[in-house]
Amino acid sequence: MTLWGPVELEEGRWRFRLWAPDRDAVTLEIEDAAPIAMAAQADGWFLAEAPAGPGTRYRFRLDPERAVPDPASRRQSGGVHGWSVITALDPPAESWRGRPWTETVIYEIHAGLAEGFAGVRARLPELAELGVTAIELMPVNAFSGARNWGYDGVLPFAPAEAYGSPEDLRALVDAAHGHGLMIFMDVVYNHFGPDGNYLGAYASPFFHAERHTPWGGAVAVDRPPVAAFFRENTLMWLNDYGFDGLRFDAVHAIGDDRFLDWLAGEIRSAIGPQRHVHLMLENERNDPDRLMPGRRYDAQWNDDFHNVLHVLLTGERDAYYADFARQPTEKLARCLEQGFIYQGEASPHQQGRTRGAPSGHLPPTAFIAFLQNHDQVGNRAMGERIIDLTDPARLRAATALLLLMPQIPMLFMGEEVGARSPFLFFTDFHDELADAVREGRRREFAGFAGFSSAEARARIPDPNAIEAFGQSRIAAGEDAEEWRTLYRNLLALRHAYVVPGLEGCRAMGARALSPNCVSARWRLGTGRHLSILLNLGDAPVDPILADPPLFATNSPGAPASFAAWIEEP
Repeated sequence: MTLWGPVELEEGRWRFRLWAPDRDAVTLEIEDAAPIAMAAQADGWFLAEAPAGPGTRYRFRLDPERAVPDPASRRQSGGVHGWSVITALDPPAESWRGRPWTETVIYEIHAGLAEGFAGVRARLPELAELGVTAIELMPVNAFSGARNWGYDGVLPFAPAEAYGSPEDLRALVDAAHGHGLMIFMDVVYNHFGPDGNYLGAYASPFFHAERHTPWGGAVAVDRPPVAAFFRENTLMWLNDYGFDGLRFDAVHAIGDDRFLDWLAGEIRSAIGPQRHVHLMLENERNDPDRLMPGRRYDAQWNDDFHNVLHVLLTGERDAYYADFARQPTEKLARCLEQGFIYQGEASPHQQGRTRGAPSGHLPPTAFIAFLQNHDQVGNRAMGERIIDLTDPARLRAATALLLLMPQIPMLFMGEEVGARSPFLFFTDFHDELADAVREGRRREFAGFAGFSSAEARARIPDPNAIEAFGQSRIAAGEDAEEWRTLYRNLLALRHAYVVPGLEGCRAMGARALSPNCVSARWRLGTGRHLSILLNLGDAPVDPILADPPLFATNSPGAPASFAAWIEEP
């Protein structure tokens, strides 16, 4: 039974429910109709039935001074403080079954910066031609204001009005499938945004007030109504819209592995084996247990790969990069061979707290690798991309490693065209909240040497300024075609030589050859061997194989170079 959101009982009649355990009475208000007192049910639920249909605007009246939207609203009219709107979508086409996980090449994109759902749709042909196989949308749930990264959402079921309608989003999903592309949704279940979240006014048990997080009380996913809320949200994206997978944001902040396991099991049971549906985690704890066979999550974002490559490419060692500053090449070798770098070791940046557990038993495809993503670019004070922080030869070598090694690669929008436009943190808050966000943002960078003074931090862009959003739009670099050609060629090689052997692929070893050079080798499921040599240093090293490479950015072993070989068994 669906617990949250309006449900059609018969043509022209709908059921409305709200979990409001803090309230003695709730009234259903339908635009241009008489208010309806909702019937109190067990466990804090309120229910009403009323004549309605798609397009009907409604809300819940808590008291004479406060009316609130449906927390499971499928569409909003007038923003997150406005009316909820009944929405019904036609079922997705059954002909699309998805693609196997081993074929995945992810492209992360912000719908707002792409001119909404229609703008993302217009970009699909060029991404498919490039060799991308999956689009990952940053969160699109309704948020306060006209612009936001998406992680301040407060109505998880309703697409943001600024991006387009639910029908526009469905059209994007259908178009992606028409181009042979999977499409994933980034969902946020660890917190709600600071403006427009009314749950505390009528359902305080939705949160654990005694468990503190950076956003307030922890979301009470252990309580059945709350767990059902998120279960129904996942199934809406997967079934009503036809998304091919979900990326779960910062699950370490949820802090409940039983919930994660239960949710994955519920999704797998509801979807069945007839579709390829992929579930991905962001988990700062480097927890391999969620990725084991039977746990039902396909992969985790591998921040360790990004962080150690960033140190090697840029020399930066501030803040969390300090965890990767000592013997970074040895750490990269461990990452290539075993997935996680931190597998129970103490983190200097986190005052010696241990992080992670052994991961060498997992397949390489349990890890999603990237050189950039929204966090790693946008959480820089000035939003600089990696192309502005290292030289082109080293970046080309690192890009080749990313796209030809067996871990699942992810691109961040614009990197394939050499974009140098920043990706800044942006919001659209006002008054005291805007001041708090701006000053809080600047305080975050006090631990970085370049922003240790108040004067330096004052130069950090104001997230609420419209310029922060405008400057973040993708602007292709002057050498865009060179980068596009590199990505296209590398992805063609990946699909031809690497992807067929990812099922059953296992690492054979990796080692540091010099302070900036690493080699690694894998046995592919086809029986072939994949070997790589990455040299980010200034001195040459001897090639690891005498045969001509499958691909090389320079002579194998030359400074700032990458080479890959495929060997027959």
